[in-house]
Amino acid sequence: MALFGSFATVRSQLIERPAFQKALAYVEEILRPGSPAHTRLQGVATGATVRVELGDGVFALEQAYVAKPRAEGRWEAHHVYIDVQVVVSGDELMEVTEVSRLHVAEDFTPAKDLLFFGDYADGSVLRVRAGEVAVFYPADGHKPSLAAGSPAALVRKTVVKVPVASVA
Repeated sequence: MALFGSFATVRSQLIERPAFQKALAYVEEILRPGSPAHTRLQGVATGATVRVELGDGVFALEQAYVAKPRAEGRWEAHHVYIDVQVVVSGDELMEVTEVSRLHVAEDFTPAKDLLFFGDYADGSVLRVRAGEVAVFYPADGHKPSLAAGSPAALVRKTVVKVPVASVA
């Protein structure tokens, strides 16, 4: 049940779920130029990821990277966390498909909440621009961080991890 759209659209779909309140408050802040979260993300070095604890098991991974060609991307999914992926600057492509269509290539559970899958060429493609959000549940295989054009753009993004158990 992936969700995608502007922050306002996605927020309206999640606002009734208390587990997302910390995530939504953080996303609102990081999208506001000049806020402490936005300023912190602007300072993340290219290729780096900074973990920010938000409380109640919710955390964010603030990232800066150059989007990669599709051939370098990897399909992934998670069992323990829901991904709230927010592009703050730049844009990227993200592919999504039902996880049942994918075949596990590497399983890093339970040590990490991460499954990698073999290549799959028939996913739906989202173009996620600054200010837009994609929410991926455990049933959603996703392939993020893909270049939307050439040359590839520098992307500043945060991925908020919301525990699945908190939304059950």
